[in-house]
Amino acid sequence: MKAPHAHFHPFVPAGGVGSRLWPLSRADAPKFLLDLTGSGHSLLRSTYERLIDLSSSGVMIVTGRTHAQAVRSQLPECSESDLVLEPSPKDSGAAIGLASAIISLRDPEAIVGSFAADHVVEPTEEFHRVVEEAVQTAATGRIVTIGITPTSPSTGFGYIRASESLGLEAAPSAMKVDEFVEKPDEDTARSYVRSGEYTWNAGMFVAPAKLLLSHLAANQPELHAGIMEIAEAWETDERDAVMDRVWPSLPKIAIDYAVAEPAAAAGDVAMVPASFTWDDVGDFAAISRLNRAVNVDEVAVIGKNKRVMTDNASGIVASDTSRIVALIGVEDIVVVDTQDALLVTTQEHAQRVKDAVNALKENGDTDVL
Repeated sequence: MKAPHAHFHPFVPAGGVGSRLWPLSRADAPKFLLDLTGSGHSLLRSTYERLIDLSSSGVMIVTGRTHAQAVRSQLPECSESDLVLEPSPKDSGAAIGLASAIISLRDPEAIVGSFAADHVVEPTEEFHRVVEEAVQTAATGRIVTIGITPTSPSTGFGYIRASESLGLEAAPSAMKVDEFVEKPDEDTARSYVRSGEYTWNAGMFVAPAKLLLSHLAANQPELHAGIMEIAEAWETDERDAVMDRVWPSLPKIAIDYAVAEPAAAAGDVAMVPASFTWDDVGDFAAISRLNRAVNVDEVAVIGKNKRVMTDNASGIVASDTSRIVALIGVEDIVVVDTQDALLVTTQEHAQRVKDAVNALKENGDTDVL
C-alpha cells in the first residue's frame, strides 16, 4: 500500500523480558524474538512486516545491545543507522524520545509512530487503515494514541477516556482524549467497560516529532537534553562515544508520564479506536488462544519438541527438550519444558509466573533468567 503520509516514520521499541512467559522468554531471548503464534516468524519480524509498507524510509528499531545480533539476523534489511542500541534499559521515555529525536533531525516535518515489538494484530489491512487515520489526525497537530476496545475488565492495562469526536473528515473516528488512567482495580475496570467511554492503552503513539519532543522538553528537560545530544551525534563518528557518556545519566520514565498524560491535560492528545484484533501475548493463556491451529486435541503445542501425548487434557505445552510430555486428565494446564527449567501451572494462574521470576531473583537463581 502507499504510505499514509510522505513524512511518516514508524519505529519499534523492542525491549522488556516478558517475565510472565518464563522460562520460554529469558533476558537473552525475550518474547519479541520468539515465534509464539505458530506463524513461522518472531513477534518482532511480524511487527516489522506489518509496518514496512506504511513507511517510505524504512522502520527504525530500538533495542538493547545484548539483542543486536539476534535483531540483525531477523531483520537483515534494517540499516545500521536505523538500529538504535540501548546500553541499558531506560523505559519507554528514553527509547521513544531518542527515536523521535533522530528522525526529527533527518526530517523536520516528521510524523513518528511508535509500535511495540510484541503485539499480535489482525488483519493487517485494518491495522493500516487505523494507522492512516491516526497519521491524518497527527497531521492536525496532535499526539494520537490507538485505543483497544476492552474485551474484559482487565486490571493489567492502563485506560484512555475519550468521549468527544474531533469532527475530522480525514479521520472520522478520531476523538479528543480527556485523560489517561493508571491500571485500575477490578471494580473500577468493570465500571470503565460498562461506561463505553474507555479503551485500553496499548502504547501505540503517532505524533508530529516536534510536538512530542516539545512536551518532553517541558516535562522532562533533563531527558530531552540528553536524547537531543545523542541524536545530534547519531550520523557522526561520535555516535557510540556520546551514547556511552550520556545514556547512563538519562532519567528512567515511561512515555505515558513523560509526554502522554501532560499532553492530554493540555488538550493535545487524540485517540483513534482500533477496529482490528489485538493481543499483547502477555501470558501463557494468550499463547494458548493464539495457537489453536497447532493443537493436539485440546492442547496447544509450540517449540521444537512435538512429542506430546494427551488423554482428556487441555492447555498448552512449550517444549525444547527431547522428553515426551504426557498429559492425562488435566484441564487448562501450562507446561514449559526447557533444558534448565520446568514450569507447571494453569492458565488461570498464568499471570503469577512473574511472581516466580521475582522469587528466583531474590534467591539468586539468576542463571535461569
